[in-house]
Parts: sequence; C-alpha cells; structure tokens
Amino acid sequence: MLDLLRKRRSIRSFTDQPLEPHTVKLLVEALLRAPSSRNRNPWQFVLVDDRALLEQLATAKQHGSEFLRGAALAVVICADESRSDVWVEDCSIAAILLQMTAQSLGLGSCWAQIRKRQHDQQATAEQFVQQVLGLPEQMRVVSIIGIGHPGEKRHPLTADKLEYPKVSYNRYGEQWRRA
Repeated sequence: MLDLLRKRRSIRSFTDQPLEPHTVKLLVEALLRAPSSRNRNPWQFVLVDDRALLEQLATAKQHGSEFLRGAALAVVICADESRSDVWVEDCSIAAILLQMTAQSLGLGSCWAQIRKRQHDQQATAEQFVQQVLGLPEQMRVVSIIGIGHPGEKRHPLTADKLEYPKVSYNRYGEQWRRA
C-alpha cells in the first residue's frame, strides 16, 4: 500500500483508450467496500463515460475540472445528506479508495472538488452537476474523480519533499524526529 501511495500523483491528461468493463467492475467494487460511519453508507456514485456528459462536467467549476474532458470515466461522488451527519467524510473515504484502486490497476486519476465551489455567478458547481445528471436536491455532490489511462508521467515525490514539520509528537508543536 505504501508503494501505491508513493507513486500516486494527480493525473490530468489521459489517453483515448477506454476502460475495460472488468476494470470498471473492480473500481465499483472498491467504492462499495468503502467504510462509512455507523455503516450508514450515505454515498451514491454516478459513473459517466458519455463524451457529451464528460464535456459538460469538465465545465462544472470555474477552474480545475477541465481534465474531465479527456477522462475515460468520471465518477461523481455524492450522498444523501439525510442519511448521515458525516456524509462528506464518508464520501471522501470512498473517493480516495477509488483513486488508490485506480493506481493499483495502472490507471491515473484526479479529484475535482465540487462541494463549496462555484460554477458561475448564478450557480454553484454542485447545482450544475445536479442539473446535468438529474440528481435530486438532497443528493449532495462532494467531488468528481476523473479516471483513465495516464497520458502523462509524473514522478513520485521524494521523501525529502514531504512536509515532516507538520507532524507533532505527543503534543502539538513538539516536533517528531524521523530516524
């Protein structure tokens, strides 16, 4: 698992190669195995591979969703907020498990934050995605994960680039010293 974490980078450029059905099945299994608080499973997932819908989703927010245009698959991570008070956290766990599974399958992925982002002056990114995909109002959208065969090579961060000063030991501000 640590090797996957070391190699995983946000990939925003994809090849034109589609995903095989068995690969999509594995990605869906990873989503549905995601843990959730009190096993409430408030999440819902919308798989999008329709080129016209991907084009629309690529404009979901003002900056940072353009890469969805080239993805083989976009997974919209959403939840019925009435099912759990920690739906955001539950969706985030599912999203990162999806990304790590994609990495393990040799695929690239990138997270597009939707919650608390603007589409334009009149609508939030969430409202835009709800409208494009026909989601009911109570179905809240956290993010969209774009997945595909990598069209770019990104090198892992070296250990010296990690932000070790952000790790305290026993008490906040007491610096953890790595051996």
